[in-house]
Amino acid sequence: MAIYVNLTTLTDAGRKTLRDNPMRIKEVNKEMEKTGIKLLHQYALLGTHDFINVIEAPDNETVHRFLTDQGSRGTHYSMPMPALDVDAFIESMKTQQNV
Repeated sequence: MAIYVNLTTLTDAGRKTLRDNPMRIKEVNKEMEKTGIKLLHQYALLGTHDFINVIEAPDNETVHRFLTDQGSRGTHYSMPMPALDVDAFIESMKTQQNV
C-alpha cells in the first residue's frame, strides 16, 4: 500500500457545508474507507490549506477516482502527493549509487 499526503482547500460552498454540518468531515472519511483508502492522520490547518490528510491506498488510480468524485461536488480542491518513508528513500538512493 502506498502513502499519500493530501492538502485540501475548501471552497465557499465547502465552508458553508462545514459550518452547517461539521460532522460532514466524518461522513467523507467513511466514504473514503469504502473505496479502499485508509485514513491514517487528519488535521485541520490554519493558512493556505484547510486540512491535511495522510492516507494509505492501493494505487494512484484509487486516490484519483476518489478525489475526482469528491472534487466534482464543488466543495474543495485537493492536492494529493505520493509520500515515501525516509528510510525507504535513503535505501533507494543507496541502490542508485551502485548502478
